[in-house]
Amino acid sequence: CVLWQQSSFQSSTSDEDMLEIAGASLDFSMAEDDPPLDREIGGFSSYNGGGMNGTSTMMDFLEEPLPGVGTYEDFNTIDWVREKSRDRDRHREITSRSKESTWALIHSVSDAFSGWLLMLLIGLLAGSLAGLIDISAHWMTDLKEGVCLAGFWFNHEHCCWKSNTTFTDRDKCPEWKSWSQLILGHGEGAFAYILNYFMYVVWALLFSLLAVLLVKGFAPYACGSGIPEIKTILSGFIIRGYLGKWTLIIKTITLVLAVSSGLSLGKEGPLVHVACCCGNILCHLFTKYRKNEAKRREVLSAAAAAGVSVAFGAPIGGVLFSLEEVSYYFPLKTLWRSFFAALVAAFTLRSINPFGNSRLVLFYVEFHMPWHLLELVPFILLGIFGGLWGAFFIRSNIAWCRRRKTTKLGKYPVLEVFVVTAITALLAFPNEYTRMSTSELISELFNDCGILDSSKLCEYVNDFNSTKGDDLPDRAAGPGVYTAMWQLALALIMKVFITIFTFGMKVPSGLFIPSMAVGAIAGRLLGVAMEQLAYYHHDWAIFSGWCSQGADCITPGLYAMVGAAACLGGVTRMTVSLVVIMFELTGGLEYIVPLMAAAMTSKWVADAIGREGIYDAHIRLNGYPFLEAKEEFSHKTLAMDVMRPRRNDPPLTVITQDSMTVEDVESIINETTYSGYPVVVSRESQRLVGFVLRRDLIISIENARKKQDGIVSTSVIYFTDHSPPLPPSSPSMLKLRSILDLSPFTVTDQTPMEIVVDIFRKLGLRQCLVTHNGKLLGIITKKDVLKHIAQLANQDPDSILFN
Repeated sequence: CVLWQQSSFQSSTSDEDMLEIAGASLDFSMAEDDPPLDREIGGFSSYNGGGMNGTSTMMDFLEEPLPGVGTYEDFNTIDWVREKSRDRDRHREITSRSKESTWALIHSVSDAFSGWLLMLLIGLLAGSLAGLIDISAHWMTDLKEGVCLAGFWFNHEHCCWKSNTTFTDRDKCPEWKSWSQLILGHGEGAFAYILNYFMYVVWALLFSLLAVLLVKGFAPYACGSGIPEIKTILSGFIIRGYLGKWTLIIKTITLVLAVSSGLSLGKEGPLVHVACCCGNILCHLFTKYRKNEAKRREVLSAAAAAGVSVAFGAPIGGVLFSLEEVSYYFPLKTLWRSFFAALVAAFTLRSINPFGNSRLVLFYVEFHMPWHLLELVPFILLGIFGGLWGAFFIRSNIAWCRRRKTTKLGKYPVLEVFVVTAITALLAFPNEYTRMSTSELISELFNDCGILDSSKLCEYVNDFNSTKGDDLPDRAAGPGVYTAMWQLALALIMKVFITIFTFGMKVPSGLFIPSMAVGAIAGRLLGVAMEQLAYYHHDWAIFSGWCSQGADCITPGLYAMVGAAACLGGVTRMTVSLVVIMFELTGGLEYIVPLMAAAMTSKWVADAIGREGIYDAHIRLNGYPFLEAKEEFSHKTLAMDVMRPRRNDPPLTVITQDSMTVEDVESIINETTYSGYPVVVSRESQRLVGFVLRRDLIISIENARKKQDGIVSTSVIYFTDHSPPLPPSSPSMLKLRSILDLSPFTVTDQTPMEIVVDIFRKLGLRQCLVTHNGKLLGIITKKDVLKHIAQLANQDPDSILFN
């Protein structure tokens, strides 16, 4: 924000130092691009002294705009209003030129088409990377248990495709050897079990340590899920390098390693980050998006949709997720482009076919049995469970992450990952439901038992006399089902607690899959319980109307699906996009009502306990300057209560329009750390002329000293159209009107803060000037607004800083 401590400038003593530091994090490649159009962005002109009668030699650098003018420092907020008006000016210029020549018309058409071309490229790149991640993670997950002799690059399933084994023994083909078979020559007995156990833990530790070391060494921004930061970036904040090429490369590699290590995390959230990195990098191919931060954020919204599209194979769900969960500004044009990007990404992933089953996800299922109205009661119970688990998870995880931030624990990220992986692997191996990858577990829980299913969950007592076609009737549970129930109950307890410590470690970690796993286990347990209840007590009043003996009434897999939706909703507080993602995942249109009931219930229950979803909670924990659009501002304060300077503060730092020298302006820049200064007619009148950014001042003065003759420390800087009258002997003057914002947003000191907060939210302002009877009184920045909201909520206002 504007009145923000900028550490990069604090130590500097002269403007040369400042510019050097400013340039370090900046890409000055803009110099090669076309000059800004319509307005003189970055150009400046000067008049040689001699007052009104002297010979005025005017130098104008309009043909070659200053690199860096109009751009932003790292950890600053963009000015949406300025960015949008610059884009409109650019568009107007192209449109007016297109009538002059054929070449200009072609340029105009290519400019209009560039957005769609960019979406096509993002979709192709995001889809390809998702396919690569899926295939690699599948192979490396199986590597923990054994290796394929036919070719080490085959995973377990692909290895057994060419085998002649029967359907029931399809997992025991001779080509696939477990580590004990490979080393000892046999796979039975206690020693073989211990060896397999040991190898499983060793591989898990190797993968996770490699992941954390790569993140720590090459791209610290590649850790976590990335969605809280992407929400903040889309709201107009700048975090340089967060969506850069190194982050993309390291995140892609370490995501495969983290998922394969068996930690309780998913790849869905990080895939959104990966897709946004693709979008940001590809933006550099097009001047329109490279030079305009607001346009770039429209592209990132569409990229987020493509990320969810490939994560779940749900293109429409992806668009709705971007709209509901991550985007701050989502015009209709972005909706269409998101739809196109999500479509291309899903098509690309489908062409790669990473799972070999023509599906985009591992846990695609199809149910055929209709649900009954009375089943809404257990579905709502699952919704309540999801809401309670979501609220519990958010509280516990935030408490643990805060502890990590404030204690010595945060200084040892490698050790933390090592310990959590070791505990996870040691607890996971003995239980087959935690040993398998979480995606496979969800797939198994969603599955509807058929005649050929060999899993323990389907070991019912078969009575084939009553079988009609494919539909199996509700049957009595066999010993396998009871064993599976115990193992699932233990898996549920482990997942609930281990996920709290895993999310937020220094490895890429998504939350969608672990949340869905917790819900799917709870749902399957409830589903089997309901099924057995209906089987043994089909004459009860609640079952008698619709569940006769020998009928297939209850589908436990459906309960697992509803439970997964409820828990995911409880943690993220998604509703519409969640339901659409779930029915795109499962292809079950008739189950929309159960999903809606569960998602809505879980949101209500979780909201009753705590208002924030996990991403908003992490935004607040990290102190990102994010102005939540969903929250209402209900306090009766005025702009004068929030603006600075306050009553006992020194007066506002201002620049006058035509009476300050280069030296005066440089000393203001050196003595203060503000990101911009109001320009007034004179210190006495305090009548507002405009607003100038610190960065633009530094660059323009530096450039004038290098390229313009006669600019010295005593040269007068003026922001007016005409130069002020000065004695003939005075040095050259420096005109900087072109970098002045002549229409800064102003409010009066009596404006209610609820209106000011609304203005900041809806226009995406950086700062707003406060006047009284036309005179400048003070300034309100986005950070002041956030601090004020935090203060009213009895939180620490100084936490609103980028930590």
